[in-house]
Amino acid sequence: MKTSQAKTRLSFWEATSIIIGHGVGAGIQAVPFLASRNSLREMLLILCFCYLFNVLLHLIIAELSYNNDGAQFISCFDREMFSGKLKTIFTWAAFALLGLSVLVNVSAFLIGAADVFEQWFELPRFAGMLLFYVIGAGVVFFGLKLVGVCEKFSVAAMVLVVGALLVVVLRRETHPLPTEVQSWKYTAALFGSVSFSLSAVISTPQVVKGLQGDKKRIRGSIAVGLAINAALILLVTLTTLLGAGKDVSKKVALVELGVNLGDWPAVVAFLFSLFALATSFWANTLNLRDIVHEQTRWNEKLSWLAASLPCLLFAALSSLEFVDLSRVAGIIQVVTGIGVIVAYALSRRRVGRSELVGVFGTVPFLILVGLCTLLATVGSAIPLD
Repeated sequence: MKTSQAKTRLSFWEATSIIIGHGVGAGIQAVPFLASRNSLREMLLILCFCYLFNVLLHLIIAELSYNNDGAQFISCFDREMFSGKLKTIFTWAAFALLGLSVLVNVSAFLIGAADVFEQWFELPRFAGMLLFYVIGAGVVFFGLKLVGVCEKFSVAAMVLVVGALLVVVLRRETHPLPTEVQSWKYTAALFGSVSFSLSAVISTPQVVKGLQGDKKRIRGSIAVGLAINAALILLVTLTTLLGAGKDVSKKVALVELGVNLGDWPAVVAFLFSLFALATSFWANTLNLRDIVHEQTRWNEKLSWLAASLPCLLFAALSSLEFVDLSRVAGIIQVVTGIGVIVAYALSRRRVGRSELVGVFGTVPFLILVGLCTLLATVGSAIPLD
């Protein structure tokens, strides 16, 4: 773990908060729209199943990075999968695909923030994006440690805020929870969206590096981080559906709730939305910075600019809504998981042992995770009304 030992050290909760913060933004706030088209039973079953297979997927990713000294995906692919005359082409193709995934993802956060600022301050769309970009990218500029600290405090604030919102909603007249599945398309899309909401795959190497290869804390950070994320998904979904009813649009979920609640709960809902979007923005932009740095060998400041500025431009030019853009990002990012599984199988065979996953990294479990990943991709790709 030479690379990991050379990097900034994170505490357990800083590393765990990076896992939580990665998925809590775009994905978690897109779930209520799809949950409103399903019953509560489907929501709970999907959430439990997605948690279990995502824990295994993230541990597989952690071990792949661990076997390659804490490297990001592209470096792992380059070392484990690609060889021969076409190695350079494959490496840059993977870089382009993964970079596009994160770019679309971060653009969704900027569009979601613009929705919040438009509702709150009536700011023009681009002005809201620019304000959020300056604040968010400024944290990433200073690197992994500051991101970890900011993630930790932001996650704590989000837990308190969503708990307070749920209490406010329950003290008012609530809407009935959905009891029917409108269409199988929405069930498949919900599976894809929840999988994406629990996905912190690109942030997992940051945890491996930040915890300096401590196997016990890496496993704990992933399991606890995804569990808290699952709990937040459920709380945000129930709070939104109880407070706003079935008429949830494709905009940021808690912005919809804030409009329905009015007064100070609306301000609290807007703050949660900004915290959620910021944590995901920090995690994803930091990951993209490191991916660019590893591939191009540019210095970290130039890599940071190359990683963050195109996201602002893409968001400004995009005509897609928040949920739609989040689903596009989910399609690309979940597909990347297939490549990770193949790379892990090769890495495990090369190393000859399993430090993190053990028997759960054998072929039958890899096939199961691969099938779940494909199902999530299909769900994210299904067109909706």
